[in-house]
Amino acid sequence: MKDIAAALACATQPKDNLIDRVDAEWLLAYVLNKSRSWLYAFAETPLTEAQQHHYLQLLERRGKGEPVAYLTGTQGFWSLALKVTPATLIPRPETELLVSLALANLNDMQHPFLLDMGTGSGAIALAIASELPSAKITAVDMSSAALAVAAENTMALGCKNIELLQSDWFSALAGRRFNGIVSNPPYIEAGDVHLQQGDLRFEPMSALASGIDGLEAIRRIVAEAPDHLLPQGWLMIEHGWQQGEAVRALMANAGFTSIATHRDLEQRERVSFGRLA
Repeated sequence: MKDIAAALACATQPKDNLIDRVDAEWLLAYVLNKSRSWLYAFAETPLTEAQQHHYLQLLERRGKGEPVAYLTGTQGFWSLALKVTPATLIPRPETELLVSLALANLNDMQHPFLLDMGTGSGAIALAIASELPSAKITAVDMSSAALAVAAENTMALGCKNIELLQSDWFSALAGRRFNGIVSNPPYIEAGDVHLQQGDLRFEPMSALASGIDGLEAIRRIVAEAPDHLLPQGWLMIEHGWQQGEAVRALMANAGFTSIATHRDLEQRERVSFGRLA
């Protein structure tokens, strides 16, 4: 594989069955520090031995299942390029629905106070901060390693309105109240077979699984949220596509009103929200 075209052809040969074409392109673009479109424009560009060796290493690791985001250390989310590591969940397009909902509910407030629970890489907090610079955002996570990644992303993007705190959900937030609380908590059933498949095998289990029915973290968040919301404050939670009814019931029992669920692009129930009465 002396040039770009040959390298991509080699990586996607059916007999090798290494990875698909898109992944191969992302990895080669990463090795060359170029865009995917550049690869097509300069397909005859020769590769150095070092570049070929690096690329082959990445192909081998991807062939064993390692996520492309962890191999390159970056993932696009909203309009941002974020650093990610195996200490953080990989931000996914479905979660952008949660960002959109938060922006819609908070946009008419001059200086909203927002809490992002289980921030991981900081994706949700940073996306909202990029659109609402007047917001004051507190982002918490139990993992110090994840918070370190969030801090790097916050600094790299120049966000001045995000406070990062280590907290087991609300444990470090006694007496504090917010106009809105957003969260993409773990919501997969602990015994779900999908946890041992695909990219999920490499992501932090604490950010994925939550008890026998997947609702352990959501129950705690919903139950404690009223003590940390200002009057008419919003609670917005991402959840599994089969959990909408259960989450709506939890919110109703906790005293929330205006409860509803938004569907993702595949028309699956994905984000439920309610307002403190």
